[in-house]
Amino acid sequence: MSTNDNWYIEHFQPTGSAIGFRISGKLDEVQSPFQKIEIYQTTDWGKLMLIDGAVMLTSRDNFFYHEMISHPALFTHPAPKRVVIIGGGDCGTLREVLKHPGVESATQCDIDEQVTRMSEKHFPELCDSNHDARAELLFDDGVAYMANCPAGSVDIVIVDSTDPVGPAEGLFNKAFYESCFEALKDDGILVQQSESPLALLDLINEMRTEMGKAGFQSFKTLPFPQPCYPTGWWSVTMASKQAKADFAFRQDAAQAKGFETLYYTAHLHTGVLVAPPFVAKALGE
Repeated sequence: MSTNDNWYIEHFQPTGSAIGFRISGKLDEVQSPFQKIEIYQTTDWGKLMLIDGAVMLTSRDNFFYHEMISHPALFTHPAPKRVVIIGGGDCGTLREVLKHPGVESATQCDIDEQVTRMSEKHFPELCDSNHDARAELLFDDGVAYMANCPAGSVDIVIVDSTDPVGPAEGLFNKAFYESCFEALKDDGILVQQSESPLALLDLINEMRTEMGKAGFQSFKTLPFPQPCYPTGWWSVTMASKQAKADFAFRQDAAQAKGFETLYYTAHLHTGVLVAPPFVAKALGE
C-alpha cells in the first residue's frame, strides 16, 4: 500500500497490478487487538474502509459484495430460518440477510468489535438491522463459535471474512469446514467469499477441495463485479451437503422479493449460475 499525492493505492502482487482512490483526508483510525482499521474520505467513492492496509469497502460499491454473498444462498435454500454470519463486522451482510422476512434469527460473530463500531460510526447505512429483534451480534472467535454450534441447527452459514491471512486464516481449512458441515441441516448451505476469479482460481480450487474433505458434496462459485477490490472482480462459493446439487433457486420468490437491491435480481441469479468458460474449466464445472 502507499498514500501519496492524495491517492491511496493498494498493490496486488498476484497480478502485478494496483487499485487506487483519490482521497481528501483520513477520518479515523483505530488499532484493535487484531488489526488496524482506517477510514478515509474519497473524492468520488464516498468513505473507504481499510483493514491492515487492504481495501474492505467503499460507500459507492459495497452493495455488489453484500448482496451476492447473501441473496443467492438465501434464495437457493428452500426455507432459510436460522442464519449464521462468521465475520461480517461491517454489518452490510447482516442487513441483506434480514431483508428476508422468513429469516427468524441471524447471528453475526466477528472477532473484532472495532470493525462494527467503526462501521456504525462511518457507514451507518450498513447497520440498519443491528437492532432488529432477529439479530444477534457477537464479538468472538468464529472458529470456536462454529465448533460449539449445535449439530443440525443452522440453515445457512455465511463466511464474510477478510483475506485468508491474519485473523481470518482459520476460516479457510478443513477443520473449520467440518464444524460448518456439522452445524448445518441436511439441506443447509455454506457460502464463503472466495477472492478474485481472475487472479486466484488456485485458491478457489483449494477452498473447494478443503470443503469436500469436510463432507460437502457440491459446489458453485459465483463471480461478480467488485470495483474496489483488486482486479475489479470477486466471487463467492456455495457448498451443499447434497450430491450433485444443481443450486436451483426459488426464482418466483426472487422475482417477487419485495425489498430493494441495487445489483441482485432473479435474472442476474440465473445468469451467474453459468460460469464463464475459463472459470468452469479451472474448477471442473
